[in-house]
Amino acid sequence: MSTETSPTARALLTLEVLQTRPGTTATELAERLGVTERAARRYIGILREAGIQVESARGPHGGYRLRRGTRLPPVVFTQAEALGLVMAVLDGHPAAADADDPVGAALGKVIQALPEGVGRQAAVLRDHAAATPDRYPARPEPATTSALVAASAARRRVSVTYRSESGREWDAEVDPWAVVVRHGRWYLLCRSHRADAVRTYRIDRIRAVRQTGQVFEPPDGLDPVAALEDNLGVGWEFAVRVRFDAPMEQVARWIRPPMGRLEEDGDGCVLVGSTSNPAMYAQEWLSTVPLPFRVEQGPELRTAVAEVAARFAAALRSPAGDA
Repeated sequence: MSTETSPTARALLTLEVLQTRPGTTATELAERLGVTERAARRYIGILREAGIQVESARGPHGGYRLRRGTRLPPVVFTQAEALGLVMAVLDGHPAAADADDPVGAALGKVIQALPEGVGRQAAVLRDHAAATPDRYPARPEPATTSALVAASAARRRVSVTYRSESGREWDAEVDPWAVVVRHGRWYLLCRSHRADAVRTYRIDRIRAVRQTGQVFEPPDGLDPVAALEDNLGVGWEFAVRVRFDAPMEQVARWIRPPMGRLEEDGDGCVLVGSTSNPAMYAQEWLSTVPLPFRVEQGPELRTAVAEVAARFAAALRSPAGDA
């Protein structure tokens, strides 16, 4: 920042930094403003004198942040930011093109609050961009998601009612480690005390969330995304074990985490996992793997694979009387 920048401009930039990066330290703020740490603290003082409530905390996770509920000037978007926001909303939630949709109504309020020039472009984009409806919508209830995120942040155990894809329903007490979004699906990564194991639950299939009052500690060094990938194909009703007569490096490119864990075995490899929907596993997953395989475990999966094979075989039969 130029040395000729006025104190007012630096104070406004300080406010912008605190809005976009809560927890900014005095050192980080000083670097951003191009001043000493003492001067950076002075600009924090200027904001406080102006009635803006800035909180500070010491320690490794400390820094400056705006108090929740602080009234701020209107948020200002550049044209690129506004159009990017509209595009991201329509891409992730096609129904937002409809003003009667809850997300669409919220997007409309944001566009309405934008300055005339930027808002006009955003409105045109929203009104004239055609979004393809999601064939397999799986959006969870905001209240359910919010309850799980709050429990995860507070490290409070909850009891959930879950309904699997097969329609089976059960209750379980879980430690909600994290909420993870993966390819448009929202998952709860947790430790189930019912199963005494790590579980991944689709949040759109969680029917109820109840607080238990008990606390928990997540594993040290937890990587929620990696843990989710490792556990997506574990813990469902029907066991799966599929052997592939091909090297693991050839098979791995066709195997997604929800299918299970791929392990080397002799000259080939085996896929070990579980599923709640054998028919889907056979039709949508195994049928796309262009390599020879055998179902070694899982009578439900064997039946589903046999049905797919019979259907394809029937498609090759000649009509009656055709030479």
